Amino acid sequence: MLLAIDVGNTHIEIGLFAGREYRTSWRITTGVHRTEDEFMTFIQHFLSAEGLALKDIDHLVVSSVVPDITQQFIRLGSKYFREQPMIIDHTLDLGIRVDYHPPSSVGADRLCNAVAAYEKYGGPAIVVDFGTATTFDVVSADGVYIGGAIAPGVETTAWGLHERASKLPRIALAFPEQAIGKSTEESMQSGIVLGSVMMVDGLIDEMRKELNAQPQVVATGGLARLVASRSRYIQHVEDNLVLEGMVTIYYRNRHRSP
Repeated sequence: MLLAIDVGNTHIEIGLFAGREYRTSWRITTGVHRTEDEFMTFIQHFLSAEGLALKDIDHLVVSSVVPDITQQFIRLGSKYFREQPMIIDHTLDLGIRVDYHPPSSVGADRLCNAVAAYEKYGGPAIVVDFGTATTFDVVSADGVYIGGAIAPGVETTAWGLHERASKLPRIALAFPEQAIGKSTEESMQSGIVLGSVMMVDGLIDEMRKELNAQPQVVATGGLARLVASRSRYIQHVEDNLVLEGMVTIYYRNRHRSP
């Protein structure tokens, strides 16, 4: 079996795959001061809950936007699995070409999203990932990653307003009944949640014009379903897009020499 470990700024998602088939996944907070042994404790607990042991895991693949934690998982692989995990980056055979400057600056999670979306839906495609940041990634019809956009995430925006403005409360991330809020909470929901839909659709509209095409639009991430319910353009919601992209890249590269 394969463990696919996606290290984000806020959460780490650990996906379990039998070959290419998704079995289950688990999430923990991204603790930058955790050791490889602490991460291993989580993994052992999760596997045990599925009736599995370390010996059932054959390989590891890691996508990370937190370099310090990348090193922890490299150590974890060597110590507990006797092999280096495959680390996703632009130098691997992705099945798509990267036209971004410099290519090393594209987050591994964004590459995985693009690979998975292109494999599932072809191109052109736009992936919108609702995480700590809301990212947009665009793949052309002929399989070239051509760039995208990065905006503050919905939860990040809500938290930032609450932290920086003493009279603004923490709010439920839900749509208000109308755009004109009748309370502080409704006003914030209008600006943050409804405003996020407007931002997403507005950027997709501009990208469609630049592509001169009607791309497939795929959403992923924690608030994907919420925003997709009001978006004019989001056609597909994929809960495990990054993990699926990681697995695709792993199997394209597993026989490469280190």
